[in-house]
Amino acid sequence: MNILRVMIVSLILCAVPSMAKDYGQRGAVFPIAETDLLRSIEQKLKTLESNGGIEKMNAELARRTEAKVRRPEPVWGVGLAVKRRSWVYDPTVAVQHDILDTKGNVIARKGQRVNPLSFVRVRQALVFIDGDDRDQIDWAIAKYKDSNSKLIFVKGAPLDAMTKYQRRVYFDQGGYLTDRFGIRAVPAVVEQAGEVMRVSEFPVAIGRQ
Repeated sequence: MNILRVMIVSLILCAVPSMAKDYGQRGAVFPIAETDLLRSIEQKLKTLESNGGIEKMNAELARRTEAKVRRPEPVWGVGLAVKRRSWVYDPTVAVQHDILDTKGNVIARKGQRVNPLSFVRVRQALVFIDGDDRDQIDWAIAKYKDSNSKLIFVKGAPLDAMTKYQRRVYFDQGGYLTDRFGIRAVPAVVEQAGEVMRVSEFPVAIGRQ
C-alpha cells in the first residue's frame, strides 16, 4: 500500500512540469533598485546647505516661534461676558499616595482628602481678560494693581501689553486655568473665599459701577 502511494505522488510531481506554459514577457521589466534612505537624506541636507535652504528654514522656524510667543493661540470656548455669573470652586483633592516631608514624616495619607486652602492663602486675584479688548484692559488695570492681582490673557499679545502698560501679564496657555475654574466668558475674576475660590464672570459695564 505504501508503495502505491509513493508511485501516485511520483506521477503527480512528474506531471507538474508538463502542465506549465511559457506565456512570454508581458509589460516592461525594470531592475529592482532601492535607494539608501540615510544617503538620500544626507544628499538633501547637503543640497539645502549649499543653496542656503537650511538658513531659510531656521529663520522661518525662529519667526514662527517668536510669533507664537508674542501672540499665543487664543483660549477656545471663552467669549464675552454679557451677564453676571458667580460660583465657587473647591480645590479639595483625594491623596493618591502617602505624602512625606523631607524627614520622612507623613503629611497626608493615601485616600485622605486635602484642601490646600486650609494651609495657604491666595493673596492675589486672578483676573482673566481678552487682551484684544481695550475696554477690558482699561477696566482691569484701573481696578486691580500688580500687588493684589495677576492679569491673565485668554487672547492677545501679553509681551506687547507688558511693554505698553508696564504691568506683568500672563497667558492661560491651552486654557488650563479657565477650564479648571469653569470660566466661559471674560472678564472673570477668581479670589479666595475661605476654603474655596469664588469665580465671577461679569460684563465690564457692571464692573465699572
